Amino acid sequence: MQSLLHVAAMAPMSIPSPSWSGFDIPLPWGTLRIHAYALCILLGIILGLWLTAVRWKRRGTPEGSLWDIAIWAIPFGIVGGRLYHVISSPDAYFGPGFNGTGDLSLIPQIWRGGLGIWGAVVLGVVGAWLGCRRSGVKLTAFLDAAAPGLLLAQAIGRWGNWFNQELFGGPTTLPWGLQIDPNSPNFPAGMPSDTLFHPTFLYESLWNIVGVVVLLVLDRRFHFRRGRLFWLYAIYYTLGRVWIEALRIDDAEQINLFGITTRLNVWTSIFVFVAALIIFIALSLRGRPEPDTAYLPGREPSAVTTDEDEPAANSNADEPTAATETDSTIVTDAKAHDTDGSVSDTGAHGNLRNNQSDLGHTAEPTETAEESHAGVTSDSGSASTETTASSAPGSGPEAGRTK
Repeated sequence: MQSLLHVAAMAPMSIPSPSWSGFDIPLPWGTLRIHAYALCILLGIILGLWLTAVRWKRRGTPEGSLWDIAIWAIPFGIVGGRLYHVISSPDAYFGPGFNGTGDLSLIPQIWRGGLGIWGAVVLGVVGAWLGCRRSGVKLTAFLDAAAPGLLLAQAIGRWGNWFNQELFGGPTTLPWGLQIDPNSPNFPAGMPSDTLFHPTFLYESLWNIVGVVVLLVLDRRFHFRRGRLFWLYAIYYTLGRVWIEALRIDDAEQINLFGITTRLNVWTSIFVFVAALIIFIALSLRGRPEPDTAYLPGREPSAVTTDEDEPAANSNADEPTAATETDSTIVTDAKAHDTDGSVSDTGAHGNLRNNQSDLGHTAEPTETAEESHAGVTSDSGSASTETTASSAPGSGPEAGRTK
């Protein structure tokens, strides 16, 4: 027990920020800088697509349709996220108060950080809608399948803020406080160099990972459709984003509404939360339509009869004829066998004297033998007639059966 306490005492009481933020790849004309922020975004996209692909396949959707949608949604989402960031934090690009002292060339440099989730979601949905129309599937079905994956991508992408030492919260004395390099341009001016800050990137990442589990469990239990899981994602995410955003101290556009001045992202989260809650309730009250399909009307896969079914139908049609021929043959053979056996037995009895009959046969009076011989001859003729009738063209199966 004492050793565990000693290890706990030796453990750092804060979260250090990494000094590494990327690496360079040498090229003939210079170097290519690979930023850790971009790698986090890329890893988040990959894991989000993987989870979405698993859920999308379970809906019985066209093979490859996810990638047809993703090539539209991802670029649209990145552009939208960047535009929202520029609008919500315009000082670096347009100068304070839009006085023209900013640097417009920084706008396309997304590797420096700065992607607003709401712009990414809005334009990403527009791109997804275009991809869904081309693939013949419903946008709402795709959004339901992608909601947990989207939250997972956000959880991974948030770690890019850690590598960039940006978007942290206010000062804190908590043991998980975040260290920021005092030489970083993001370090707040006038604060002591050993100040610790709220690791808001970590708060949001953990919040999102828990949300992924919550969405998957609720969807397994209730099978949300018609976009309800996507709106549930919006409800959950904004619920956490309000308090996490309120902890941050980075520069952001301040909005005054109802006598309250706070960050634009806080107001946006509140409005999205209320709107998502109303839409979710309205969709839940409508009930479930039947049938539930991910395809657009008129784009469902048609049931095509394969060529393999035709021989089966033909073979079924030929079965009565085959049965007739088989039945006729069986009856013919059976009667021929009975006739031959009767004639043979009768002939044997007729050629033997009464006192020279086989030991297995009882001697019969002459009148009885003659009557039996006459009866067999009559039956033989009848059998021959029936056999001929069953073999005649146009005779039915009943003609050859024993009466």
